[in-house]
Amino acid sequence: MTTTSGAPPASGLALVPALLGLVRFTHTIFALPFAAAAALLAADGMPPWDTLGWILLAMVGARTLAMALNRLIDADIDAANPRTASREIPAGRVRPGQVVALAAASLAALLVAVSQLPEETWVLWPVPVALFVLYPLAKRVTWACHLVLGLTIGIAPMGAWIAVTGELPPAPILMGLGVAAWIAGFDIIYALLDVDFDRAHGVNSVPARFGEAAALWFTRGLHLVAVALLIGAGIAADAGWIYMAGVGICAAVLAAENAIVRPGDTARVQVAFAQANGLLAVVYLAFVAADIALR
Repeated sequence: MTTTSGAPPASGLALVPALLGLVRFTHTIFALPFAAAAALLAADGMPPWDTLGWILLAMVGARTLAMALNRLIDADIDAANPRTASREIPAGRVRPGQVVALAAASLAALLVAVSQLPEETWVLWPVPVALFVLYPLAKRVTWACHLVLGLTIGIAPMGAWIAVTGELPPAPILMGLGVAAWIAGFDIIYALLDVDFDRAHGVNSVPARFGEAAALWFTRGLHLVAVALLIGAGIAADAGWIYMAGVGICAAVLAAENAIVRPGDTARVQVAFAQANGLLAVVYLAFVAADIALR
């Protein structure tokens, strides 16, 4: 694999920020609030602190593993794309072997965490790991790759519910599918940044296959489905009006996100990606917590 920089790879303490940048650690906010919300709903209150701790470790380990695998598998694509050529592996700031070590450590953290949770979590841990590998491969064969990414994050609330109760009733399934639809929708928006590159290099995405205008309608449809599924999750979990108000605010955030991105204008894609989606996840968790606390 070629790199775009002759700079030596990071080492020692300098390696830590390089690896954190590689895995985009701050983007954990997209999945972690939904896992926490599912844990609260599963316990109908505050789960044991040790359970929450193991869920947190599992989430951090899983997401770090997912990003490390994604960056490793996509290193050649990233190197060829001017927008991503400055990422840590193609730029030479991090060696592939260092990322493999990070992935191994992350998998170990995930396995330690699930070993302390109900037996079902141990049985099911290969499922998310398989999805982590499948997503970067999926974009090489199908424009539906966004749905695979959605599932990799959508299983977080399902896993958290199982971690608390050892069961998987309809509520977390609906929540997880809602999260999957939300994530798939905004991943389509994000793919607008690479339409020309994807078409030229055989990378599959909804915008590359159907065009930017149609892609945004895909996103709107997925986000409508996401709101409906989150409402269904609340009904299945016997949530109250505060929960539903929170979903209403989330719907407004999604509406704003879709309104600021237009075909041929990607200037606000990063705003939609980072700010709007981070806000949505935090709002959802806050209103779930308030609904439970004020019942």
